[in-house]
Amino acid sequence: MLHLLYILAFTFLAFVAVGNLIRNLLSFSAQSQRVPSIDGTLDRRPQTVPHPELLDDSGRVVEEPLLVMRSIGIEDAREKLDALYESSPGNRMSDEDDNLPPSSLV
Repeated sequence: MLHLLYILAFTFLAFVAVGNLIRNLLSFSAQSQRVPSIDGTLDRRPQTVPHPELLDDSGRVVEEPLLVMRSIGIEDAREKLDALYESSPGNRMSDEDDNLPPSSLV
């Protein structure tokens, strides 16, 4: 009989805890939607603040696209990457390394 009383008590406490958790989540959600206004009272209107990278030098929102990409062919990309690799300061490939089989370069 005592076991049944423990089970009922802990079941009741579990329901109270879960209900309290849900109430707190809803309360925090409602508080996060409120924005403090200039006079210190809470205003219900959410204000959207743009990211600083989306603003120009005078603080206005930039309306033009920030990134423009053009497509290039695979061969053009490979040539540009090869040229970049060959001009890099860490490139130690010499003429004698070009004559070695690929397994000896590792």
